[in-house]
Amino acid sequence: MSIVTDAKNGTITEEMKKVAEIEGVEPEFVRRGIAAGRIVIPVTPYRDIRVCGIGEGLTTKVNASIGASSDIVEEELEVEKAKAAQAAGADTLMELGTGGDFLGIRKKVCDAIDLSVGSVPLYQAFISAAKRDGSIVHMTEDDLWNATEEQAKLGTNFMAIHTGVNNIVLDRLKAHGRYGGLCSRGGAFMSSWMLHNEKENPLYADFDYLCEILKEHEVTLSTGNGMRAGAIHDATDRAQIQELIINSECAQRAHDEYDLQVIVEGPGHVPLDEVDMNVKLMKSMSDHKPFYMLGPLITDVAPGRDHIVTAIGASQSAAAGCDFLCYVTPAEHLALPNKEDVIEGVKTSKIAAHVGDMVKLNKRDQDLAMARARRELDWEKMYNLALDPELARDVRNSRAPEDTDACTMCGNFCALKIVNQNYDLAK
Repeated sequence: MSIVTDAKNGTITEEMKKVAEIEGVEPEFVRRGIAAGRIVIPVTPYRDIRVCGIGEGLTTKVNASIGASSDIVEEELEVEKAKAAQAAGADTLMELGTGGDFLGIRKKVCDAIDLSVGSVPLYQAFISAAKRDGSIVHMTEDDLWNATEEQAKLGTNFMAIHTGVNNIVLDRLKAHGRYGGLCSRGGAFMSSWMLHNEKENPLYADFDYLCEILKEHEVTLSTGNGMRAGAIHDATDRAQIQELIINSECAQRAHDEYDLQVIVEGPGHVPLDEVDMNVKLMKSMSDHKPFYMLGPLITDVAPGRDHIVTAIGASQSAAAGCDFLCYVTPAEHLALPNKEDVIEGVKTSKIAAHVGDMVKLNKRDQDLAMARARRELDWEKMYNLALDPELARDVRNSRAPEDTDACTMCGNFCALKIVNQNYDLAK
């Protein structure tokens, strides 16, 4: 019996109670959300994990992605990156390796942390086929099903699966064209395989079999976004919208017929004036399934600082109703992220999630408390209220003031101290 079945039957599980306590809502609210497909709590029978609720009425969550590449395979580094992501505040982790021992590295990552861990099984299927037979086009349907099941048994409990890349979507892509091509590795793999073999995507053609595998292992389905734009000039085009239609239909079937938990993934590069529209379109199309925004990057010309670009877009998308943010690191478009990149990516996206929740959920108590602490020049309280207390403390201490009440920005002429000493204002 799945957690969705329990919810539909009116049963409040321990996971629902824990999420309700964390989020400050009633357990019944969480149960109804799961029953309706608007909240998910990724679970797994294969390892103990920290529960995390994602969806409407809950705080915005942040995912960190790691994984070895064909150029850099350092298993222990990936484990360190996973630990660093959790320590920095990531709510979930995706292990997206395309190099080295797929299952071995992922098992070490799953054993090292207690976050929900996601994956993209088709990476393993396609790359293993290329190593075995010389090309990704020799991937077989059984390669896909085996990879999905193998990864599920490791405790990988949510999976990005490219159900929406079908022949109709490819027709839209070819007819419309793109400035930036395909940026989704999964979309590129599957499109190339379909065109070479003149076959439909097995993840779409045999969707019922896919759902049976996921249900057996209690895996949350995240409908992969293979047609997301890799350039803002391609945002919200026909291929993206056609894939969204297909993914939304698949999401509904998975939840309604198989009692699967489902997340719908959203686009990557989106100009700022289209962010709200994309969130509302995704929510409307999918009947308000939890929405996982990949970014979004709102300009294409800031490599090296794409984590900042993403934070701007992610704040806007979270405020508009997005439930789940995929971080971007400073290394995006340039290199495989290192440990420091992972930490910076997580902490930057956590700011975006907080900013979004200030609007979406009117969560402003922490900011109000910070305002009062600043007025009172209570530095310890300011540090404790900061999203990154260690950073705040280190910056002030690195330029220590002579007057311990103030900081070296204003020194003897601190506006707050002047007013506090001489007037009874703003109390």
